[in-house]
Amino acid sequence: MQIFKNQQLNIDFIGKRKPAVFISTVLNLIILVGIAVWGFNLGVDFAGGTVVEVKFNKDVSAADVRKRAEAGGLPDVSVQSIGAAGENSFLLRLGGVTQLTEESAAKAKEALQALGPTKSLYPDLANGIINLRSEQPFTAEQISKAVEGSGTGVEEVRVLGQAQSGGFDYQIVASGMADRIRAALMTGLQDGQPDFEMRRTEYVGPQVGKQLRNRGVAALLYSMIAILVYVAFRFDFKFGPGALLAMLHDVVMVAGFYLFSRAEFGLTAIAALLTIVGYSVNDTIVIYDRIREDMNKFKGKPFAEVINIAINDTVVRTILTSGTTALSLIGLLIFGVGEIRDFAWAMLVGIIVGTYSTIYIASPLTIWLDEREAARQAREKARMDQPKTA
Repeated sequence: MQIFKNQQLNIDFIGKRKPAVFISTVLNLIILVGIAVWGFNLGVDFAGGTVVEVKFNKDVSAADVRKRAEAGGLPDVSVQSIGAAGENSFLLRLGGVTQLTEESAAKAKEALQALGPTKSLYPDLANGIINLRSEQPFTAEQISKAVEGSGTGVEEVRVLGQAQSGGFDYQIVASGMADRIRAALMTGLQDGQPDFEMRRTEYVGPQVGKQLRNRGVAALLYSMIAILVYVAFRFDFKFGPGALLAMLHDVVMVAGFYLFSRAEFGLTAIAALLTIVGYSVNDTIVIYDRIREDMNKFKGKPFAEVINIAINDTVVRTILTSGTTALSLIGLLIFGVGEIRDFAWAMLVGIIVGTYSTIYIASPLTIWLDEREAARQAREKARMDQPKTA
């Protein structure tokens, strides 16, 4: 397959490197400032919380579902439509794993103290448990009724028996956020029968989310370091920094997509960034190989001109490779939903900026390093050629 038949391209790519580098630098700075100021829209994977997939048996919109959830006391719930329009399926995201928060724990504590004198009473917010040691025995029904009356759902009351030091021990396990979402969606239904089905529930605790986030970022950094080591062995020093800077540029640009689109940034986003890192360095190495070949073929020509020839020689290959990869994303963009569609958009952005960065980020830095090395050698030669004074 040929795009330019029987025609030798001679496009001055390198001649436009200065304005291209300036524009890229400005965009990268804007994205980095935006990340520092606004941050990403962290998904449940990283921020922790609850995700519930709900399917309604009638036609409803995401706005209708959100309005019903807010009427049921969930003002901060996130609602996202998934699947085809006629499926009436939605993902509801809510921060927190259990209904036990500092505020609800304080109300539950007051309700339990109203039952009778207590020896100790403290909530375990991380595990959604209230530990109670009372001076007199209570039934599980009494405790459950008191806590639920304070606004916190109860999944289980564990009667642990009498303590050796005196008192009676109990553990109250708070209900999960999924139960709260269900109760909110049931608000206003006249017959009391749900018009929806809860298909899937996922919980991610805050500590687990933090650990996933740290490991995801570490995986991204380790992959970039490994690629840099590979490029350093395969090429000489002046090629390595260009490949690294191009990778950083592509990662920041794809991160900018997640920043400005407010798409959820989770494990799927890390997968997209890792894929883009590999794609970026692959395209860069192909052009670097051609540059190394042309350096031997066109000895005596300026280095910038050799690079421009190499880019023109590989531009058709770049178009075909990038175009084929982009075509594979069309199905995901058309039929994908939620994080899958966001992944496809991130990949498309990465393909575009990855192709761009090889030409206008990696190559200009290689030229700049070559010019600095030539200037250093010239200064060294001039210093050696100076006549020695007595």
